[in-house]
Amino acid sequence: MLTRRGFAGCAICAVTGFIATEVLAQGTPPAGTPGVTRKILSQMDGPTPGYVTIIAEATVEPGVVVGRHTHPGLETGYILEGTLELPIQGQPTRSYSAGETYQVSAETPHAGGKASDKRLKVASTYVVEKGKPLASPAPA
Repeated sequence: MLTRRGFAGCAICAVTGFIATEVLAQGTPPAGTPGVTRKILSQMDGPTPGYVTIIAEATVEPGVVVGRHTHPGLETGYILEGTLELPIQGQPTRSYSAGETYQVSAETPHAGGKASDKRLKVASTYVVEKGKPLASPAPA
């Protein structure tokens, strides 16, 4: 567990207490994380056998920060409201605002950087290996 304060570099990553919980890529609702609410909007098998596509929305309250984590597949996020400073390993840290998108490759460590002073709302699409945890902690 990296931190119990979440931010949402990934929208429904709140599983194991640091916003990247033990939600399996089969739609199990994630456990609660203080300052983060999330909702799975859609889940379907595919696009290829052994994978599942999950669309989720997360709202993160001001001042909440997420620890480094990975996903067993691709994450594409769309900022609905607020800003997100997102360090992705191997890339310069970027800031994203409402209307902008980001993408994180499979197994690439990333996290919410600096805590926002305003509420953040993100819609994310995950295409991940079925049966694996949606997110796992990544070493610092």
